Amino acid sequence: MKISDYKFAGKKAIVRVDFNVPLDENGKITDDTRIRGALPTLKYILDNGGALIIMSHMGKPKGKVNAKMSLSQIVDAVSAALGVPVMFAPDCAKAHEAATSLKAGEVLMLENLRFYPEEEGKPVGIDKEDPAYDEAKKEMKERQKTFAKTLASYADCYVMDAFGTAHRKHASTAVIADYFDQDNKMLGFLMEKEVAAVDAVLSDIKRPFVAVMGGSKVSSKIGIIENLLGKVDKLILCGGMTYTFSKAHGGEIGGSICENDKLDVALGVEELAKKNGVELVMAPDAVCGDSFSNDANRKVFPSDAIPAGWEGMDAGPEAQKRFADALRGAKTILWNGPAGVFEFDNFCEGSRAIGNAIAEATANGAFSLIGGGDSVACVNKFGLADKVSYISTGGGALLEAVEGKVLPGVAAIKG
Repeated sequence: MKISDYKFAGKKAIVRVDFNVPLDENGKITDDTRIRGALPTLKYILDNGGALIIMSHMGKPKGKVNAKMSLSQIVDAVSAALGVPVMFAPDCAKAHEAATSLKAGEVLMLENLRFYPEEEGKPVGIDKEDPAYDEAKKEMKERQKTFAKTLASYADCYVMDAFGTAHRKHASTAVIADYFDQDNKMLGFLMEKEVAAVDAVLSDIKRPFVAVMGGSKVSSKIGIIENLLGKVDKLILCGGMTYTFSKAHGGEIGGSICENDKLDVALGVEELAKKNGVELVMAPDAVCGDSFSNDANRKVFPSDAIPAGWEGMDAGPEAQKRFADALRGAKTILWNGPAGVFEFDNFCEGSRAIGNAIAEATANGAFSLIGGGDSVACVNKFGLADKVSYISTGGGALLEAVEGKVLPGVAAIKG
C-alpha cells in the first residue's frame, strides 16, 4: 500500500519516526532535521482526517527508564512543528486508553520505546557466554512479539517512516508490521524518498560513479568498501582509516589513529580495487596536530612520514586538490564520513574541500547522496545542504542498503 493511496479519514495511524534528536544540557533540541523530515507524513495523515500516534526512540537507554532520554522533552517542539497540541503517553505499554479516545486530527506521542528491553529484543543482564543465554533470548523474542502486538492494538494502520532505524529488526520497526495486513501498512514519504535515493545510486548508476568513504576505522566500513569496489569507478578513502593503509606499507604515522590488527585488510582492499579496475584515491599529505585539540600546533607532513609527537587530523593541501580532481566530472556520488576532525575549525578544510567539490559536481548534473551523521553535519556546517541532491537521515541503514543488505524495516512493509 502506498501512503498516498490510503484513506486515513476516521482511522488511527501509528507512525514510527526517528526523533532521536540531539539535546543540549537543558533538554533543548540543537538540530531538528529529523523532526522536519517526518512532517510531510505526519501532516498528510492529519490533513486527511486521521488521528496520529507517534512513536520513536531516543539515545541508548538499554531497556531502562532514563529521564535524560525521555521524549517528553520534545513534545512542545513537535507540537509547534505540527501546529497542533501533542498529548503524551508516559508508558508505551499502557497507552490503550489514551489511544482509544483519540479523535481525528489529534496527536499522541508515546514515551521512548527503548525504555523497554522488548523493543530491541535483547536479553538484559545476561552474558552471551552464559549457558542460559539462548533460553533468555528465546523468551525475550516472545516478549518482543507481545510488545509489538500491544503497540499495533492502538491503531488501524502502521506507517514506517524511520529510515535511520530501518536496519534494525525491532518491535516498532519490523515486528509490529506482522499485526497489520498488506492493505494497512505502508512506508511514509520520508522512507519512500530514502529508498528511491538508494535505488538511484545503486540501480540507475550514471558514470563515472565516485564514492567517498571517511571515518576512523577500516573495520567499521570494510563491508561497504568491498561492496562499492564492485560498483564504483573511483573510491576516495579519507579520514583516520587511511593511516592504517600507510602503516600497512611500512609508513611512519606518529600518534595517528591506526588499527594494527587490520593492516592485512587494508592491503586486501588495495588488491581488490586493482582487480576491479577501480581508482583508489588517498591523501598523500596530512595536516597534523601535536595534540588532539583545535588549538594544537599544526604542520603538514606526508601521510607516511608523520614524526612522533604528531597525529594526522585532516587531509593536507595536496590531498584536497587530489580529492577535488577525483570528483570533477562525476555523475553519481556517495559521501559517508569526513576527511578529518571536522568538528575542530582548524582541521575541517579537507572535509570542506570534499563538500565543495561535491556541490560543484552536483551543479554540473551529478546525483549526490550524502549519508551518515558526520557527513550530514559537514554539509550543514559548510552551508551546502541545498547544493547536494539528497541528504539521508540514516547512517547505518544507508550503509547497509548500499552494502546490498535487506533492511528489515523495509522488508516488513514490502514483504
